[in-house]
Amino acid sequence: MDRTESKIKFVGLHAHSVAGSIFDALGYPQAHMDFAYENGCDALALTDHGNMNGLAYQVLHAKKMMADGKDFKPIFGCEAYFLPSLDDWRDEYQKAMEDKKNARKIKKEGQSGATVEDENASKKTQDLLRRRRHLVLLAQNQNGLNNLFKLISESYLPENYYRYPRIDYALLKKYNEGIIASSACLGGVYAGNYWEHRESGEEAVLEAMRETTRRMVDVFGDRWYGEIQWNNVPEQHELNNYIIKVAQEFGVKLLSTADSHYPNPDAWKDRELYKRLGWLGKGTPSWAEGSELPDAVDEIGYELYPKNGDQMWESYKTYADGIDYDDDLVLKSIEESYHIAHERIERFLPDNTVRLPSFVVPAGHTEDEALVNATLEGLRERNLHNDNEYLDRLRHELNVIADRGFSKYFLTMKAICDVSNEMMLSGPGRGSAAGSLVAYVLGITQVDPIKYNLLFSRFLRSDAKDYPDIDYDVSDSMLLKEKLVEMWGKDTVAPISNWNTLQLRSLIKDISKLYGVPFIEANNVTGVMIREATPLAKEKHGMKAGMYTPTWEEVMEFSSSLQTYLNKYPQVKAHVEGLVGQVRSCSRHAGGVVIAEDLDRYMPLINSGGVRQTPWSEGQNVRHLEPMGFIKFDLLGLSTLKMMEGSIEHILRRHHNVENPTYADIKKFYDENLHPDVLDLNDKKVYKDIFHAGKWAGIFQFTESGAQDFCKRVKPNNIIDISAITSIYRPGPLSANVHEEFIEAMEHPQRIQYLSDDAREITEETFGFMIFQEQIALLAHKLGGLTLDEGNLLRKVLTKKGTGKDSLKNKLRRKFIDGCVEKNIDADEARQLWNKFEFFSGYGFNKSHAVSYSIISYQCAWLFAYYPAEWMAAFLDKEPETRKEKAINIAKRFGFKIAPLDINKSGSVWEISEDGKTLIQPLTSIKGLGASAIEQILNNRPFLNAEDLLFREGVVYSKLNKKALDALCRGGALDDLVDERFTGRKHFWSACVVDRPKNLKRLSVNMETYRPEGDFTEEEIIQFKTDLTGVFPLNLVISQATIERLSEKGVPPISEFDPDLLLCWFIPRKVTVKKTKKGKTYWIVEVIDSNNQLTRIRCWGIRPEKDKIYLNRPYMSKLKYDEQWGFSTYAIGKSFRLLG
Repeated sequence: MDRTESKIKFVGLHAHSVAGSIFDALGYPQAHMDFAYENGCDALALTDHGNMNGLAYQVLHAKKMMADGKDFKPIFGCEAYFLPSLDDWRDEYQKAMEDKKNARKIKKEGQSGATVEDENASKKTQDLLRRRRHLVLLAQNQNGLNNLFKLISESYLPENYYRYPRIDYALLKKYNEGIIASSACLGGVYAGNYWEHRESGEEAVLEAMRETTRRMVDVFGDRWYGEIQWNNVPEQHELNNYIIKVAQEFGVKLLSTADSHYPNPDAWKDRELYKRLGWLGKGTPSWAEGSELPDAVDEIGYELYPKNGDQMWESYKTYADGIDYDDDLVLKSIEESYHIAHERIERFLPDNTVRLPSFVVPAGHTEDEALVNATLEGLRERNLHNDNEYLDRLRHELNVIADRGFSKYFLTMKAICDVSNEMMLSGPGRGSAAGSLVAYVLGITQVDPIKYNLLFSRFLRSDAKDYPDIDYDVSDSMLLKEKLVEMWGKDTVAPISNWNTLQLRSLIKDISKLYGVPFIEANNVTGVMIREATPLAKEKHGMKAGMYTPTWEEVMEFSSSLQTYLNKYPQVKAHVEGLVGQVRSCSRHAGGVVIAEDLDRYMPLINSGGVRQTPWSEGQNVRHLEPMGFIKFDLLGLSTLKMMEGSIEHILRRHHNVENPTYADIKKFYDENLHPDVLDLNDKKVYKDIFHAGKWAGIFQFTESGAQDFCKRVKPNNIIDISAITSIYRPGPLSANVHEEFIEAMEHPQRIQYLSDDAREITEETFGFMIFQEQIALLAHKLGGLTLDEGNLLRKVLTKKGTGKDSLKNKLRRKFIDGCVEKNIDADEARQLWNKFEFFSGYGFNKSHAVSYSIISYQCAWLFAYYPAEWMAAFLDKEPETRKEKAINIAKRFGFKIAPLDINKSGSVWEISEDGKTLIQPLTSIKGLGASAIEQILNNRPFLNAEDLLFREGVVYSKLNKKALDALCRGGALDDLVDERFTGRKHFWSACVVDRPKNLKRLSVNMETYRPEGDFTEEEIIQFKTDLTGVFPLNLVISQATIERLSEKGVPPISEFDPDLLLCWFIPRKVTVKKTKKGKTYWIVEVIDSNNQLTRIRCWGIRPEKDKIYLNRPYMSKLKYDEQWGFSTYAIGKSFRLLG
């Protein structure tokens, strides 16, 4: 590669990337670094707005460049937001918050981890509340970097943050050591003096700048620089001259910067569009009002790419033409950047020592000693301390863990679990960690790995380099994380950030919108492009089965519809390629946290949604935390565990006379009845009554009909059977017909031929199939002589297609075949077995995970088998509103009656009648009824009549207010209070709620006044029930008997549409009249069914004068279904049939 040569030495010390300057800069740090290197530079600083979110990208790419032999120095910095005094700003903030309306607005605007810079807003006078000035800060060494981390972390504290993070002189005074600072751009500290005093004249501006200089020099000494820039903005040149004058007065050195915002000269237009995308739906910023995208970069007035020294000089000569500058002074300011970069800033990479909390190691012990002691104690508690098999396994695992330096990691995980187990239920295990005996005896997992022949090497290899990754399931991950922060501190526990990116589908729509492309065209092409591209992309990778999501490049390559569209609109294509994958917003990892003391000193913490979190992410697409020395702990919420807690609460109340169960009571019941160590996992009643009979109600992993049907066919009799079912019922194995072959092998085990006794021992539990990945490792070990670590490495190499590890695979293959031959296995048979390894590696599943999750499925089934009412109540309570109607129908199908809402019977959760046959809907299901109103009801009921409800002494009616009473009444919870004095529920509603009486006399008047009101109409009741409870009152529209008759006739609800049958039933809820391009009328009919799923049907060929649809009445119809358009039909007069 030929690099550009520059005569003038220069390093960009002011540069932005998309990683930290969202919707302002374009391109990730690595793109900027690569261009800077190709453009003749040997260093580049990254100074994103108010954060260092791009630093991990910068570090990892610097290492890559170094490995590639490229001499390039990364410089770590930030363009901070600065105010002289945060105390003054806080006073202003508090004044603003005194206005309640203004306070709500401020709170709404206030919290974000993705600060979007409005570049013009900072280039003018600002009110104090929104004021912030830019200040470029560069780390000279590791100490300076740690101080910079502290400054950023402090700037995001709630007391310093409103829309933007802020620092002031006091913080700079405290954390300035090892930091170089410069005055930044037209939004910088000197620029602030300029904007705020320019109307008062030159001397006023200079005096303000002198004061700033005095204070900055007081903080930084000769590490303070006056920054000048080169563009065609007139104010920039005014500012430059002011800075030059002040710098000469105080002997401050000058520094020219490029203030780069995109990675190469051609990316300017993508950046302009990207800036506009950031404001879609948020109003229009001042700089974009009434403007189209510029046709040429000259219209903007500056080029913001990583320039070299010659290009900086050219910019100066171009933009300063006709303005009096000293050429020697400017040249020196350009070359000063090189001096700073190479003489004043050390070449270093951030310290990436692995950081874990020291408080998990008891005083007087090393971490290895502490882990040995804790595991031996756990072994004794389980009465396994005299079993040599367990002792040998434990010794092996502890040796691997100590050799890899992971003892403190396990102690930290144990500390998390100890906290969790005092608050909530945790899962038996998740992922490969269930294969660790150390994890089991520490209480991190609950599954005995020796009992189920689970491999430690699947979890942790002695020859690997990455850290262990334990996923930990709990009933409420948010609550646990909050508790850890409360106990250990916000600078010790930090949730992990997720950086969401612009995706192809939404990007095409947004860019098309900006260019005025009809929405229907963009919507049509984005609706089909993935489907078109997937088969060809799979073929490209040699995939015959399994799930695959094509990359955006593959979608553009293989979708014919998209190609046609982009050829028609080339401007859309050009921008898509430049913008796809750029950062869109910040969110949080579902359960990931990092835990280490003084996080704010070792990483620049940010704030998102009011939560202090990491600036870097760790997940499938990026791994930025571990390389920087931070280990992710995954604390994941599993709603099934919450369901178990609810079920156990009901059991304790109904069968153990515990009126108000505590968590300790729940945990005791779990440990004595449901823990895998005590639960009979071979209980025939559970398998027969639930898994064989198909009684599916919230049974973990069996909520979909396909898995349910497969399970009923297999008829599992043990945990391994359930594990095989859940491992096979995935797209890959299903598409390869493994499920049918597995059932055939189960039905005819005598036909199975095993290669050897070892092969029988390993695969007999799965009827000769390699269902689990661990079986490949074991077969390679037992038959081919590979170590277990090598066997797991083989599993990994085979499952990671296209990783460039063919030489390693071939080496393992040769060793395996040679090992088989040594054990008297024919070489051809060995090669055939290897081919089976390759085939099943694409479908094999992690046995440790499968067994752990199958135990959860069994625990659910055990609760349902022995405590059906309690399990069903918990199931109804925890199902989301979108699936509530379906859950209610499941309860009815199993013989439970559903009692309507009742102010005197409904509680805060689904309750159970004394006979255990009726489930009572909770008050919490009523929308608009707050917790304080429910508390008043539960503390004061029963209510005998209207007077008792409205005038009960002790009730706080500011909480049980008119709004709450309205929701209760229209939701049906007050129906039992409507006695013979009222002509109906509407009479009651009008007299007692709408015209809320303040005394008994007024109630009497109201009762007479509103007597003609009578009852609500059926339509009103349906609407109220739907709006207020989220559940469509199906029983008011179609009887259960009718639904059963339809089922007997093979007519499914529309949500279970059979494309071969075409016939289905549904209930119309809404009709929207539309027009085609040719002016013809069509309808979009929103319908619902017994599964409470809202579906749309396009009805073509409408005759407005003749066609009619009755809302809230059941219909049956033949429909067409298309993946792009959904459901449709023609001539509804003939195709729609009203039932009943």
